[in-house]
Amino acid sequence: MAFTQDPLPFDFNALEPYGMKAETFEYHYGKHHKAYVDNLNKLTEGKDLADKPLEEVIKISFKDPSLTGVFNNAAQVWNHTFFWNSLKPAGGGTPSGDLAAKIDKDFGSFDKFKEEFSNAATTQFGSGWAWLIDDNGTLKVTKTPNAENPLAHGQKALLTLDVWEHAYYIDFRNARPAFIKNFLDQLVNWDFVAQNLAKA
Repeated sequence: MAFTQDPLPFDFNALEPYGMKAETFEYHYGKHHKAYVDNLNKLTEGKDLADKPLEEVIKISFKDPSLTGVFNNAAQVWNHTFFWNSLKPAGGGTPSGDLAAKIDKDFGSFDKFKEEFSNAATTQFGSGWAWLIDDNGTLKVTKTPNAENPLAHGQKALLTLDVWEHAYYIDFRNARPAFIKNFLDQLVNWDFVAQNLAKA
């Protein structure tokens, strides 16, 4: 069984009015994400891991130093699919309902959450990810280097932002803070976050 690349949940040009060009997705989804899928299939071909669910491959390979290459590619396949679903045209703004109440309860306010998330995304040195997670019933902001993700640590991911430079260089050059602000203001898919919270 080969691992596959999920389709983007929107057209390549759907986010152009909201700060992300079609060219970004041609490279980021069409080349970077695809390469992780292709590499994972090469690394697991003919092995037991090839028949396991992606999430299980991530958990197994994270604990085994001999499987670092498998982990890096499997986690990046999962991370990118999760990131695409964290985006939507005309997104951003403020959440509502149970999610908004939970954010207010655990962070003190939505503005405080935005401050913590922006800080995590800005201060992740080099390549990595910023996350909103459910950690045993409490919402927290965290950041991970390279391919690492909350799944590897037994945490439930609710939202992510890719802060690898290739995620934003076409649109924002080296201005990561502008990319982060645009994500929060115009792109966050709060419906996806709310669905993840409901399943947590």
